[in-house]
Amino acid sequence: MPVKLLFIGDIIGKPGRQALSRELHRLVDRHNVDLVIANGENAAGGFGLTEETARDLFKQGVHLLTSGNHIWDKKEQVPLIMADPRIIRPANYPAGALGNGSAILTTPGGIKVGVLNLEGRVYMKNLECPFRVADREIERLKQETAIIFIDFHAEATSEKAALGWYLDGRVSAVVGTHTHVQTADECILTQGTAFMTDAGMTGAFDSVIGMGKEETINRFLTQLPTKFEVAKKDIRLNGVVIGVDEQSGKALSIERINISC
Repeated sequence: MPVKLLFIGDIIGKPGRQALSRELHRLVDRHNVDLVIANGENAAGGFGLTEETARDLFKQGVHLLTSGNHIWDKKEQVPLIMADPRIIRPANYPAGALGNGSAILTTPGGIKVGVLNLEGRVYMKNLECPFRVADREIERLKQETAIIFIDFHAEATSEKAALGWYLDGRVSAVVGTHTHVQTADECILTQGTAFMTDAGMTGAFDSVIGMGKEETINRFLTQLPTKFEVAKKDIRLNGVVIGVDEQSGKALSIERINISC
């Protein structure tokens, strides 16, 4: 039997957490999921993560939280959440940044799975090169497991696709986050790496990528700093289920998930 990984796209505020509460256990049962990974950088009020919010997500059945550029938004919470090994931040932040960029999980069947978080640089911060950091981290993770999942938190489709091809055959999956828009390009690349440009978001879709429509539109019209509020209607869960061969670490299947809650 393949190892089944469920990855949940960016969880946006309370509506996203509610969607997870309603659907996660059914998804796990339906797809025989071994491990649940979720991007939680927007889980607390739409920006950042708190210790309480993280604890709630773990209680619901998430095994590991990945993140991205918003993980630092709740500044007073950063030391607390970065001390939890079940929460990782992009590995290509400079030396000295709090937290870890990767983790090793173990399935109920005793199989180890490596998870690596990276952040893109196109239209984002000028971090260390995610391609070269991936080389280094993959070499280290492969000392313990052939199964490696990557959350690539990036803006540009081209950067995500390039990393997927660059790592094809060396990791089990490269799945993008950050845009909050699920793409329909899930596939297994020629050397056995599952790829998807963006897993989408888990939250309210009667919105502008999870935020209230009116205040977002007003910001575009006026260019004034507007406080965003998390939207609450048309809640959906986006994600992807990936089946991986235990021995080779190659992807065997990839299925896009889009559920109305």
